[in-house]
Amino acid sequence: MRRVTVIWSEEPPEPSTESRLLSLALRLGFYIAALWLADRWVTGIDIAGGASLVAMAVILWAVNSTINPLVQFASCALTCLTLGLFALVINAATLALAAWIAGAFGVDVEVDGFWAAFLGALLIAFSTALLENAVGRPLRRALT
Repeated sequence: MRRVTVIWSEEPPEPSTESRLLSLALRLGFYIAALWLADRWVTGIDIAGGASLVAMAVILWAVNSTINPLVQFASCALTCLTLGLFALVINAATLALAAWIAGAFGVDVEVDGFWAAFLGALLIAFSTALLENAVGRPLRRALT
């Protein structure tokens, strides 16, 4: 059997500022679209107006970028024990936390109860993943 050794002579290029801003704008756009769907389809989630939708998207993005990974790491054993189902509960709690933070800042967002948060988080996770794979990756590849 032959052994193949791969040696990288250069480091991969650092993403440019423009590509990072594009990624941020796409991700926020995906959150806005997903929250709009959750507002329309999930009973118990009510987002009043476009400004509230954009503000909630920014808050949800910030919570998902900072707090969610820490909670996922801390509850890794429980997530493994439940075969990943506890991650859905964490996502529901993250959505409820983002709605609470939005309310504290005066944004008119309402999430009524666990099941509304659970179904909303499930819809948001599915739709953002779908948008990222259908639009985000091909657009980034085309522009770089």
